[in-house]
Amino acid sequence: MATAHLTNGDDRLEIAYLDENSDAAETVLLIHGFASTRQVNWVNTGWVKALTGAGYRVVAFDNRGHGESTKFHDPADYPLSKLAGDAIALLDHLGVERVHLAGYSMGARIAATLAVGHAGRLGKVVLSGYGSAMTRGRQHWEGVRDALLAPSLDDVDGVKEREFRIFADQTGSDRLALAACIEGARESVSADALREVQNDVLVAVGTEDDIAGSGEDLAALFPHGRFLPIPGRDHMKAVGDRGHIRGVLEFLSSQ
Repeated sequence: MATAHLTNGDDRLEIAYLDENSDAAETVLLIHGFASTRQVNWVNTGWVKALTGAGYRVVAFDNRGHGESTKFHDPADYPLSKLAGDAIALLDHLGVERVHLAGYSMGARIAATLAVGHAGRLGKVVLSGYGSAMTRGRQHWEGVRDALLAPSLDDVDGVKEREFRIFADQTGSDRLALAACIEGARESVSADALREVQNDVLVAVGTEDDIAGSGEDLAALFPHGRFLPIPGRDHMKAVGDRGHIRGVLEFLSSQ
């Protein structure tokens, strides 16, 4: 495991990351979803192998509050701007000026925030596992927050709530940090700001995903957006879908 000691505004934190195929000409930065890690989201699902096999340098990291990175327990430490700032701080640490970018679920919201605020450092942008829901008002995630704070799974009701609690337990997560993150990172991404993004953008959403909202509608906001449906996959299962990975590779290599 590599660890970077970073400064992001007033925050000092450690970010755990991987950096594979570092001599490659083009870099892809991967940002994982809520309650996940770089290992679970990108290594175990075959993304890192596929991207390095296609000739890319791959950088993936654990978001603050997740995996082996610094844990904060205050929601004020988790706005999307800070999560996006961590990614920029890591790129600066590595001396990487420009990357292609891919994010899944919460990682897609962080990636969209980067596309709005740091478009000049990005090539192509992939927003997976999130559609039009990212442009709506504050999402109703109180149930998931409460599920994370519950004494045990037996105290959790609701399908979505139980899924996230089970996933957090399986990944050995700091549930207090995740509860703070889900409270602090709930703001929407401005649809008007996304309309100004000039990068090529791919939006990929599972056809059975009942969390993401419409991938078609989100893709339509971007001047150079396109949509990739992931057939038969819900929010939890779409990330490692072979067609999903293949479609992203084709997008990254397209002219």
